[in-house]
Amino acid sequence: MAHIRTYRTPVKMGNWFEEQRLKEDEVKEHLEKKERGELAGQKMDFLKENILKPVKFSVTNDGTLHFGDIVMLVNMGGGNREWSAVSINADVNSLTKIPSPSIQAPCAVSAVRSVQPCTRTAFVITSVDGSPEGSTLHFEQSFALKTTSGFARGLYLTSDLQSFQKCAKKSRLQEVSLEDSDSFLSWWKIVYFDPQERLEYEGLPVPANVKVLIVHCKTNQALAVLGDQVLWTMYGKEYELTAHTFLDSHKAEQDNNHWILCTADPAGDGLSEVMLTFNFTVNPPTPLHS
Repeated sequence: MAHIRTYRTPVKMGNWFEEQRLKEDEVKEHLEKKERGELAGQKMDFLKENILKPVKFSVTNDGTLHFGDIVMLVNMGGGNREWSAVSINADVNSLTKIPSPSIQAPCAVSAVRSVQPCTRTAFVITSVDGSPEGSTLHFEQSFALKTTSGFARGLYLTSDLQSFQKCAKKSRLQEVSLEDSDSFLSWWKIVYFDPQERLEYEGLPVPANVKVLIVHCKTNQALAVLGDQVLWTMYGKEYELTAHTFLDSHKAEQDNNHWILCTADPAGDGLSEVMLTFNFTVNPPTPLHS
């Protein structure tokens, strides 16, 4: 007779009341998070909506870069690398709502293969030596690169000496990140890419949309993108960014360290013609005398 059921099917057994209350609490908590926009999917949509918002880059009328210009830092690729641009590598854990919705520091950076003008790839050339906004940037002159204000919070591109505790995740080279404080660690300078003509260009205005080196002032390491170190982010497959000078057999910097500070097309068609046509020339530009 032990196999005979002595209760009806609708009868609830065990801790049915506690389990029912737990399910109700879970549903209630889920609805409250949804109302506040705190669900993981909502956070991801909010982040992408703001960080991928189009940004209008600066237009250069005299062909040179100026303090206050909004530019994109583009590497032309080479070897196992495609075109890529320095970008904010923020995820949902980087979001904060205090005092307003934005990303928080410290924040990682990477090299995105989609070269599109948006909040994620926009950087402002900022003076650190008292040069007025609108004045011309010169070779070997110290400056800072910071993100746009608002959602990107105006964070500074920063680096420091490599250590066991602080280094790039994949390559273990010198780390580059975004910080909210302006210090000597966020100072960079533009160097002419050809070492044989570098002294000739020192102190001259920096042309826009040409190949240059971006060197960290404290460590003297050049900004570099690593095609063999791939990062899988919420935006897709991207390259690791670091501060490290790669030299060839002739003691010249390799294409990992070559960058274009890209401005907008004067005709108002988005990026400069150099970027749109992919016809960048490696011939050195004519020196611009101040």
